[in-house]
Amino acid sequence: MSTVEAGNSNGFLTDVWINLKRWLIKTTRNPFVVVGSLVQPVIFLVLFTEIFGGAVGGALSQALGPDISYVTYLTPAIIVQSALVAAAGSGIGLVDDMENGMFEKVLVSPINRAAMFLGKSLSEVVRIVVQTFIILGLGYVLLWFDTGGEVGTYIETGIVGALGIVLVAIVFAIWFTAFSNIVALVTRDQESTIIGANLLQFPLLFVSSAFLPVDILPGWVQTVATFNPITYGVDAARALMLGRDVQTVIDVTAFGGVWNTLIPSFAVLIALDIALGAIAVRYLNRASSSAAQ
Repeated sequence: MSTVEAGNSNGFLTDVWINLKRWLIKTTRNPFVVVGSLVQPVIFLVLFTEIFGGAVGGALSQALGPDISYVTYLTPAIIVQSALVAAAGSGIGLVDDMENGMFEKVLVSPINRAAMFLGKSLSEVVRIVVQTFIILGLGYVLLWFDTGGEVGTYIETGIVGALGIVLVAIVFAIWFTAFSNIVALVTRDQESTIIGANLLQFPLLFVSSAFLPVDILPGWVQTVATFNPITYGVDAARALMLGRDVQTVIDVTAFGGVWNTLIPSFAVLIALDIALGAIAVRYLNRASSSAAQ
């Protein structure tokens, strides 16, 4: 039995709460991070709708029908993008802990390593939830101006759908949070962690269903989009937003309506969460062994 296991007198949930509270306090003490994370999605949503809205209107009407506004089409993509950015920041925060010596102190404490990862992930979830509601609110405002005040139904699946979109953002973010933490634990370098996260983050956004319907993109992009987790996150949120099946990369008809998109999308994302989360915890355990020695 390791020293960590022998000395752990706290329950799992207590360990999760301790880590969650520590990371929330650390985040809120940095106003630049808080303001930046809340303002960035606002900027992206406004810029993308203003710049690309008119240009892609015809393609969007051809793919989904003339009644779909680019604002409602894009809003789920910006929500997923914001979750991706928040998740990427998790690994950067971990490296900061390493550089100031806090990480080593935590490693020699009797805190459960899975709880350590979960608590840190939940701190990102809090920010993602706030971001998601802000983006949904802004999307409504932009749609109001776009339609001259005749918004009609904004989220076709109603309040339940809005909460479902928040859940999609959370489930989507966990796998990339784990990935950014893995990169941080492997490299132990802030610059490398930033490069590693951004190397995947932005290219994957543009080879997914985020900004345009997949079936009007080049063939090789459609192939990449099929294996791109961002596609499944965006499609799940978009299905709830539009109240219809929008899954185009795989052919699922067994469940009916939005469930043809939601069930396979959640299955892919949850599988990624479990796989990468397990790897992140394994690296934390390995780091704990090294610290103990």
